[in-house]
Amino acid sequence: MDLIEVASMRVATSRADLALAPGEAVLGGGTWLFSEPQPEVRGLVDLAGLDWEPVTDLPGGRLSIAATCTLAQLRDAAPLFGAAASVVEHCVDALLGSWKIHRIATVGGNICLALPAGPMTSLASGLGATAVVWTPDGGERRIPVAEFVTGVRATLLEPGEVLRTIEFPATPAWVSHRRASLAPLGRSAVLLLARHDDAGFTLTVTASTPSPRVLAFPSLPEVGDLSAAIGTIVDWYDDAHGAPDWRRAMTLRLAEELRAEAAS
Repeated sequence: MDLIEVASMRVATSRADLALAPGEAVLGGGTWLFSEPQPEVRGLVDLAGLDWEPVTDLPGGRLSIAATCTLAQLRDAAPLFGAAASVVEHCVDALLGSWKIHRIATVGGNICLALPAGPMTSLASGLGATAVVWTPDGGERRIPVAEFVTGVRATLLEPGEVLRTIEFPATPAWVSHRRASLAPLGRSAVLLLARHDDAGFTLTVTASTPSPRVLAFPSLPEVGDLSAAIGTIVDWYDDAHGAPDWRRAMTLRLAEELRAEAAS
């Protein structure tokens, strides 16, 4: 789509270039930005000129994924996630689109868009990742991705802030996921990630809720304990891709599948 209100575009080559003028917006992949009218946007600042390394190894088995890393690049890096490699691939596929879209859409853009079905939000929050945010004063903030996304199209980003990278902790020994939609190629209506290690069992509920819900247990929970924790969720998402009662029922069913899988 042509953004007819946009009068200027510049390429950022340093952090200083990220000082946004009124009406400017940062451009990552642009797959959403150019998909519908943006009447409030008067200028674009392209992040591509910053040439951020898509994937960087960190000490202790951790990984840093640049906000500008494309979904195709993330898929290529899936083996670096160890036990979560297949989960990474499934989350990339959950962003329904052609290989052309996957070569352009960015991890950071998907998270900052903050749609309930955003699979990069699901992946990052489910694996306990942290969002590193650059602030206008030259500093940075570190926020768990599960807290960074606060609701539908809502995040903790303040004016002038830019998501720089997403840092993933070392992958636990066991990670799995479940996904449900109303159609074989439909948007995610439920997307659950579970991980289990010496620190306990963690289930992250996404797509069926406006923002991620993280349910943590010191050890593998019993059936009743898991369903009771899910029962504390009251704001099930409601749209054309699934009614709240169906999303709740599917979350309970798939969560028990994950619990049983972790116990096997």
